[in-house]
Amino acid sequence: MLIDDLLVNATEIDVDAISDGKEVLIGAIMEHIEEAGIHSGDSACVIPPQSLKPEILAIVRDYVKKIALALHVVGIVNIQMATKNGVVYVLEANPRSSRTIPFVSKAVGLPLAKIAAKVMAGHTFKELGYKGDPVPKHVSVKEVLLPFDKLPGADPVLGPEMKSTGEVMGIDYDFGRAFFKAEWGADNSLPLSGTVFMSIRDEDKPLIVKVAKKMQDAGLRLIGTRGTAMFLSKNGIRMEVIKKVSEGEPNIIDLVHNKEVNLIVNTPTSKQTVKDGFQIRRAAVDFKVPYITTIQAALAAADAIEAMKKDEITIKSMGEYHAGR
Repeated sequence: MLIDDLLVNATEIDVDAISDGKEVLIGAIMEHIEEAGIHSGDSACVIPPQSLKPEILAIVRDYVKKIALALHVVGIVNIQMATKNGVVYVLEANPRSSRTIPFVSKAVGLPLAKIAAKVMAGHTFKELGYKGDPVPKHVSVKEVLLPFDKLPGADPVLGPEMKSTGEVMGIDYDFGRAFFKAEWGADNSLPLSGTVFMSIRDEDKPLIVKVAKKMQDAGLRLIGTRGTAMFLSKNGIRMEVIKKVSEGEPNIIDLVHNKEVNLIVNTPTSKQTVKDGFQIRRAAVDFKVPYITTIQAALAAADAIEAMKKDEITIKSMGEYHAGR
């Protein structure tokens, strides 16, 4: 039996690096968007980190280099960490390629697998001409592809077990636009107009204020359950109350069925809310309405909508983003 100690409200970190036995090249430090506890394979992540302080990043780099050299790694190593209250925790270190290598390689413009293969064949970084860690000038966001539309009756909620079957990425010069592109690629396009439904568990409500304000300022209509609407009202944000499924009709399912909702934000908690939330989330999948089930993703979505309302989307080639690297 394996029992894990959950770090509540911690930020998870993924690092892909290569060691030639003497030096360590850090491909990228990835900050997870969803909090620790969501399987790393199901969490969106961003390069470079957007909220981690320089001193935390310095500790992460130090730990990665010390661990890789202490383990005598020659090739790729993936290290997963988490940070909370200024403390960095090492969760695991894997001396192998990880699922994030393709994403990191495209994000920083380095063929990490090729470099690792040459290092394993006996070459050093000095011989290969690599000096220092890559520092991209743009932001890259990885988002997962979830198969719930192929699984009737399954609850599309994230947790400690991996459910995703693929990944996409979005690139731009700021986080909001990169996240918007990633959601677009994952077929979970964020609306720039229309109606947003919110049903938020109590522990997430302090953070939903920022989300609601940004979305309302962007011109989106806000509707939600009574508890969420009352909390937002106390914070100066007006929201139209919509019935839960258990409260009778017409309710949120009816609005989804009639295509009157453009985005669903639902973070469930109690047994009854879980039942209500399941029906809401399932309706979102069945009727192809974009949905969000974590408060961290909701914050990212609000940033993305805010950024996109300021300017139109731009498309560039990978070569243009990596030019002059």
